[in-house]
Amino acid sequence: MSVRRVAMLSVHTSPLDQPGSGDGGGMNVYVASLASALTRAGVECDVLTRAEGVHSPGVVEIEPGVRVVHLAAGGQEAMPKYALPEVLGEFTDAANNYIGGRSFDALHAHYWLSGAVGHQLKHDLGLPLVATFHTLAATKAAAGINDDPITRVGTEREIVACADRIIASAPDEAEELLTTYGARTDKVEVIPPGVDHELFSPGDRHRNRQRLGLDVGLPILLFVGRIQPLKGVDRALRALAELPDPRALLVVVGGPSGADGEDEMSRLKALAQQLGIVDRVRWVSPQPHGALASWYRAADVCLVPSRTESFGLVALEAAACGLPVVATDVGGLQSLVDDGETGFLVDAHGGEEFAVPIAQLMADPALAAEIGARAAARSGRYAWSMTAARLRRIYADVGAYEPVFCR
Repeated sequence: MSVRRVAMLSVHTSPLDQPGSGDGGGMNVYVASLASALTRAGVECDVLTRAEGVHSPGVVEIEPGVRVVHLAAGGQEAMPKYALPEVLGEFTDAANNYIGGRSFDALHAHYWLSGAVGHQLKHDLGLPLVATFHTLAATKAAAGINDDPITRVGTEREIVACADRIIASAPDEAEELLTTYGARTDKVEVIPPGVDHELFSPGDRHRNRQRLGLDVGLPILLFVGRIQPLKGVDRALRALAELPDPRALLVVVGGPSGADGEDEMSRLKALAQQLGIVDRVRWVSPQPHGALASWYRAADVCLVPSRTESFGLVALEAAACGLPVVATDVGGLQSLVDDGETGFLVDAHGGEEFAVPIAQLMADPALAAEIGARAAARSGRYAWSMTAARLRRIYADVGAYEPVFCR
């Protein structure tokens, strides 16, 4: 079957939003990058998202063949993710009107809220449904993060049962889908995200530090991501406090995210005060995605201390820039980082455990350079063109048969 056009669903965040703030994060980068790569592979993409804030209802073409469609649902005020289930019916109706009047070959839902919409649209329109969850409620709960509506797990199970294909970013996520959610083996496929190697590549550390206003002589530890408990910034702070070099600086690039984001930011700043490292932490507002390459190139080590992570785009982007990564030994990070070869994996509890490999890298520049070079080489396994090629085949596969309905 020839696939010409796919409707992507990204209800809770527009790919035009700034990653690292609000609900904008790795998924924004994923959806925008994937849509662009698919278009270059001959598949047009319409990304349907909720209109809010600066995004009025309407269509924005971000490049030929890629359209972001902002649909009205529940007004245009910003809504926290936990409140969005209340407006999913309205969003589904708007999406039904948009998709139903045009020619699409498949639906691709991103995150569980979009999956709920896609599930209904599949029944209404008879289109095959591909689902990518990005995070799973059961995985978060196992990591001690319980900030989702109680309906989420049940909704995820319904999506799993009715989707024609489910995309996992890493083997760990695929196993969760099979064992916890009862997914059929033939419906789950592991397709990792990619990285833009033209944008993320090794560069001169001294020059990038000068450009960013960073001291060229200090050891610099970098965290990039949203400020929320899931991302483990508190672990980064505790690791910094344990480092033997008192000159070491932690740069945190990102902003508060979610209903508890502002409280988490206050908690982290209080923790920095308690640990006596206030003057050694630099808080940087969210940066445009393209600007992150300079921050990676300027640092000595990238810290990814997430409590759970389905993949970890930050770890991949850092590696592509030749930056050693020290990450939690969880989820997709296990498949991205070869422990001791391209970075280090840490079985973390409080965060102090990260200090040992960080100190080792900072004390041995030759080792850090060697690991960074291996990380950059390994990152060559990942490219958005490869992700798009595999998804194009899946769209064709699911479109070649009648969709299977759960009821």
